[in-house]
Amino acid sequence: MTLHQLLNEGTNSLLRAGAPEAQLDARRLLLEAFHLDTVHFLMNRMQALEQTKAAEAAIRHYRQMIKKRCSRIPLQHILGNQDFMGLTFKVNKHVLIPRQDTETLVELVLEEQKDRKKKVLDLCTGSGCIAVSLAVLGGYEDVTAVDLSLEALNVASENAGRLLDGERSIRFLAGDLFEPLNDEKFDIITANPPYIPTEVIKGLQPEVRDFEPVMALDGDKDGLGFYRRIAGEADKRLNPGGCIYLEIGHDQGEAVSSLLEEAGFKNVKIIKDAPGLDRVVRGEGGRHV
Repeated sequence: MTLHQLLNEGTNSLLRAGAPEAQLDARRLLLEAFHLDTVHFLMNRMQALEQTKAAEAAIRHYRQMIKKRCSRIPLQHILGNQDFMGLTFKVNKHVLIPRQDTETLVELVLEEQKDRKKKVLDLCTGSGCIAVSLAVLGGYEDVTAVDLSLEALNVASENAGRLLDGERSIRFLAGDLFEPLNDEKFDIITANPPYIPTEVIKGLQPEVRDFEPVMALDGDKDGLGFYRRIAGEADKRLNPGGCIYLEIGHDQGEAVSSLLEEAGFKNVKIIKDAPGLDRVVRGEGGRHV
C-alpha cells in the first residue's frame, strides 16, 4: 500500500458520496493522518508504506476521517480548525466556519483604520475570527466581541487565548447584538451577521445545512433581519467619525446600503471580494454624541 493508493481510495469514496473537492479533501486528511507536509507527501507517495503499528494506525485514522467526510461532515469539523488571515482558528459545530470571503472585511478595516487605539466592537463574533484577527494583525488595543451563543463565545475565547500575546485580551460578552453593552460607544463596529433567507437554508449543501449552527445562518425571511436591527442602533453606538463594516451576501449590497443611508450613515460604499462579488458594506456615522 502506498500513499498514492490511499489518496485514490479516499478520493473515489468522496466522489461516490458527492462531496465537493474530493481529491483536495482526501489529500488534506491523508496529510493529517500521517503528519506529513505536501513536500514529503510528493517525495514519498509512490513508496510502499512500512508495515508498522504506527502506519497501520495512520491508515485506520485516515479511513475513519474519510468515512466522516463521506457523511458530509465538514472537513474543518473533522480537523477541528480552519485557517483565516494566516491564523489557525479552532472550529466546531457551535460556530460558523470562517470563510475567505470574510477576510475582505478584515483587510478593509486594517487598511482604513490605522489608529490602533480605536475601540472596536465585533457583533455576532462566532469563532472570533474577525475580532481576534483585528487584535492580532491590527494591534487594536480595545476589542469587544458579542455573541448570543455561549458555546460560540467559549470557542472564540479559546481562539483569543491561543493567538493573542499575554499583553492583550479581548472582552467577550454574551447577549443579543448591542444589548449587553449598556451605553458604551465605539470607533469601529464590525459584523458578519446571519444573512441567508430562511427558506434558502434548506437548499444549501449538507455541510452547511446540517452541520453549521442555524442561528449563524438564518437572516429572517429576506435575509436582512439583522441588518435592519444593526442599522437602527449602530449610529448611536459610534463615536463621532466612527465607521461600520458589515459582511453581506453577494446580492445584498444595494439593500444593506439603503438601510445604512436611511439610518443616517454617510459615505456608504459597497466593497467587492477577490472574485468580484459584493461582500462588504461600510459607512461613516457617529452623529449621536
